[in-house]
Amino acid sequence: MKTTLNSSGIRIMNNPLKKKLLAAAMATGAVMPVFAYGQTQHAGHAGHADHMPAAPESSVPVEASGMNHGAMNMSDMDHSSMDMTGMDHGSMSGMDHGSGEMDHGDMQMQGGSAPPDARDPDAYSDGFERNAGKFALPPSDALIMSDMHKFGSVYFDQLEYVKARGEEWSAYEGEAWYGSTYNRAVIKAEGEVASGKLWESETELLWRHAVSTFWDTELGFRFDHADGAPNREWLAFGFKGLAPYWFEVDATAYVGPSGRTALALEAEYDIRLTQKLYLQPRVEVNFHGKDDKRWGIGSGLTDGTAGLRVKYEITRQLVPYVGVEWASKFSKTADYARAAGESRQETRFVTGLSFRF
Repeated sequence: MKTTLNSSGIRIMNNPLKKKLLAAAMATGAVMPVFAYGQTQHAGHAGHADHMPAAPESSVPVEASGMNHGAMNMSDMDHSSMDMTGMDHGSMSGMDHGSGEMDHGDMQMQGGSAPPDARDPDAYSDGFERNAGKFALPPSDALIMSDMHKFGSVYFDQLEYVKARGEEWSAYEGEAWYGSTYNRAVIKAEGEVASGKLWESETELLWRHAVSTFWDTELGFRFDHADGAPNREWLAFGFKGLAPYWFEVDATAYVGPSGRTALALEAEYDIRLTQKLYLQPRVEVNFHGKDDKRWGIGSGLTDGTAGLRVKYEITRQLVPYVGVEWASKFSKTADYARAAGESRQETRFVTGLSFRF
């Protein structure tokens, strides 16, 4: 080791060696606080005493403020062998969580006043407001929801020419209604015309009320007319709608004077062949509670028809068709028909038109 004498006669080291020794001393001074700090922190944990080696004593004060934890490599430390059952966490009173509180004062939450350059919500209406200001409409012209409008329709499901057993006649069945989506006044009519004369007819005046998406109830009166028989009046209550699998169903019960009762059931279904061409099977049966000889009706199941029509939609409002029907009378009603020289069963060929407006 080379040395030199200074002006006072004191031997000093050369600069290169001096720098190396100074660096070694600084490194030792930086590492020793780490061991001293670890020894101090773990000294109070009895469970660690048997597992951790004793740190060398050092006179260097414990000062960890300058410690660089990022440079500490602990990948070789086995934490699984560290027994912490004896650790008293209650004594860890030096931890200050207060500095971790979040200050929400500076956070900008959604809402509040619109920015100055926000689009005017009424800009596209040119200042028009529905029920206020100089553009407000009177109640009769005010905008309302579509299901609040009143509207009406006339629909004839059957207006047809019928031929059976060498006889010919015309038949009709339809309805007209006026009202809203939920409540409507309805007139139903069906009958037969032969030789220019109304042979038989049923007319109903009903109040129809929607009780669900696909079902309506009906309440009202029915008036029957037949050539050569007294007229009849009934109270009517029923329901109609769209059953599962798209079956259209109409069921009505009737009550008349002198304990007369009746029940009419109808069902039909559309089988689409193309977008415009479809088959429409239909079934109708009638029941009566008591005999009515003047009308040629017996009690129980009185009569029924089953038919099949082939329809073609020229438009939704105009649908021509052709078809066939099988009609039959049962029980005592069949006996009355035989006594009057009428047939109990017959096959009818029909051609006609369905339309609405």
